[in-house]
Amino acid sequence: MYDWKGKVVAITGASSGIGALTGELVASRGAVPLLMARSRTKLDELAARIGESCETYELDVSSPDSVQTVFRTVFEKHGRVDVLINNAGFGRFERFEQAPLADFEHMMNVNYMGIVRCTKAVLPYMLSSGSGHIVNVASIAGKIGTAKSTGYAASKHAVLGLTNSLRQELAGTGVTVTAINPGPVDTPFFDLADPSGGYVANVKKLMLPPRRVAEAIAKAVERSRAEVDLPGIAGFGAKLFHLFPRTFERVSRRFLNLK
Repeated sequence: MYDWKGKVVAITGASSGIGALTGELVASRGAVPLLMARSRTKLDELAARIGESCETYELDVSSPDSVQTVFRTVFEKHGRVDVLINNAGFGRFERFEQAPLADFEHMMNVNYMGIVRCTKAVLPYMLSSGSGHIVNVASIAGKIGTAKSTGYAASKHAVLGLTNSLRQELAGTGVTVTAINPGPVDTPFFDLADPSGGYVANVKKLMLPPRRVAEAIAKAVERSRAEVDLPGIAGFGAKLFHLFPRTFERVSRRFLNLK
């Protein structure tokens, strides 16, 4: 059995949703969660719920200076990060021709390059110790693209490409790499992604509770899983898509394109 006690667990995007619940969950199992996000107010509120076992850090994953400063502080204090959970990310659902170029750049900078920066910051220490676990929260959107998700899906495709390649590079080093691919999750993500609320209304009954994703993250670390698709039917759909892309798109277009 995996022992969380005393494990130093860095979690980006930890001020709400999946990140916050993952912090609470690993803390309850004896880990030391390092909660990282841009909002000091939300981090303080979360820390008050978790208690003294956690630490908070203001982190902007889109800023190389912020990432370097925060993780330098972490290593000066703890000397290690046992688990890195790259959870920070956002999306905007809009048609390609209407989406500003800046939105594509910003999503790639946060969702993809944010993971690159944070992983670069911790990986040398993990390799030197011969142990560690990197969890990248990607998305089913990284496997199946849908209308109005060109920028978001592209950034998550990039995350999966990075994760799968890095896993092969690190084979035999003692460092594990995991991709978590949830479908729609009931979190504040949609406040920005779907401000009209139309998409959320269409998929409300299918949305995952964030605690289920947090539990899947913890279980993936405990079992050294390479990848987890949530829900399972979505992972099955992704496999069908890759086997029969045109047929799958034709049959499922009406169901998938609810934005």
